[in-house]
Amino acid sequence: MALTVYLLCALASLVCAILLVRGYRASRAPLLFWGAVCFFILVATNSLLFLDLIIFPQIDFALVRSGFTLGAFAIFLYGLIFESQP
Repeated sequence: MALTVYLLCALASLVCAILLVRGYRASRAPLLFWGAVCFFILVATNSLLFLDLIIFPQIDFALVRSGFTLGAFAIFLYGLIFESQP
């Protein structure tokens, strides 16, 4: 059951990232770009979660996952603060 949830979370993040890229290509709104970058990094985070808990349970990737998540939200926050102004 956990395997399915982890894979669906990664898939949902990937779908969101792809939709944000499509929206960015259509409108060139910078916030869509930063959102897409954030979601692509969250795909990596969810993939690391799958690797950490299912494939390699003896190796702890918690610090790496947290770093990726922090980076994703820092990039999105940068986009929200500096790129959303007209």
